[in-house]
Amino acid sequence: MLLPTVAAGMMMMGGQAAGVAQPRLETAAIAVLAMQQAEQPSVPGTPPSAVPAATATTPPVQDDNPADDIVVTGDKGAPRGDPLEQLNAKSFEAVQSVDKAVVEPVAKAYNKGLPRPVRKGLRNFFSNLQEPVVFAAYLLQFKPGKAFETVGRFGVNSTLGFLGLFDVAKRKPFYLPHRNNGLANTLGYYGIGPGPYMYLPIIGPTTLRDIVGDTVDKMIVPLAVGKPFNSPSYVIPATIINQLGERAAFDETIQAIRKEDDPYTVYKNLYLKQRKAEIEALHGRTTGDTIIPIYGEDIRTPGKKGAPPLTLPDPYASDLDNDTAPAPAPAPEPAPETAPSPQ
Repeated sequence: MLLPTVAAGMMMMGGQAAGVAQPRLETAAIAVLAMQQAEQPSVPGTPPSAVPAATATTPPVQDDNPADDIVVTGDKGAPRGDPLEQLNAKSFEAVQSVDKAVVEPVAKAYNKGLPRPVRKGLRNFFSNLQEPVVFAAYLLQFKPGKAFETVGRFGVNSTLGFLGLFDVAKRKPFYLPHRNNGLANTLGYYGIGPGPYMYLPIIGPTTLRDIVGDTVDKMIVPLAVGKPFNSPSYVIPATIINQLGERAAFDETIQAIRKEDDPYTVYKNLYLKQRKAEIEALHGRTTGDTIIPIYGEDIRTPGKKGAPPLTLPDPYASDLDNDTAPAPAPAPEPAPETAPSPQ
């Protein structure tokens, strides 16, 4: 009984010793391996195996939903040449409202009640009274040829045309057409810009340069001639008849303008195009734009048989910011004629 007991005790002691020695041997083996790695020379450019590889950064996911984008917008402001656009537009709307209610019915009755020759004759009469202003403007522009043509036109229409009721001078054999000119055109001819655009009650579309020039033009005949042109008994009825005739002639054009999406801008651009074309003509140039006159003798008197309907051009087709335009390109030279081949 003693021997088995001793043997069992020795076996138990041996198992405990083995259980204690095993972790010590593993710890010693790890220490030896670390010393061997420290003694090995490192290879340049080779990263140590203990350093983990860098991971690529994942780009942020973009949201393709435009509804979540923040858009910053701002007021673009008034266009060049029209710093008072909002005020002008309101003035235009107010004037058009009054025109539709009061002036337009009278203008339509004027067109229907008076024959076209009478309406045209009255317009010719008032236009002829402005020929001295055109003459003075050409002198200021140092264009004596055009100035004396204007004198000839005024003389022919005042005599053969019965005080200007008939425009005889523009026909054969004289060929002296009416030309719009005045102090405002003279200022533009010498390079003075139009200034801000304005739409004023009673006056209508104008610019700072034009309102100054037109005011002086209207004073020339009353100051130079005197009575009856400076008498209220003449000035008031003459102004009413003249303006009524202009409005009656303009009726077709204003009706077409009101049908546009932006009648204020269309009206403004047509006016500025006509003004620009007149000043360019003084330099012997053309703008290339289709001009629809909205003032002056160039407005056609309604009622002419066979007249084509009025069609407005694209009012946004050209730049209206400047009063000057580059000279048109010269016309190409004609091709040389070839001699006919002998038969």
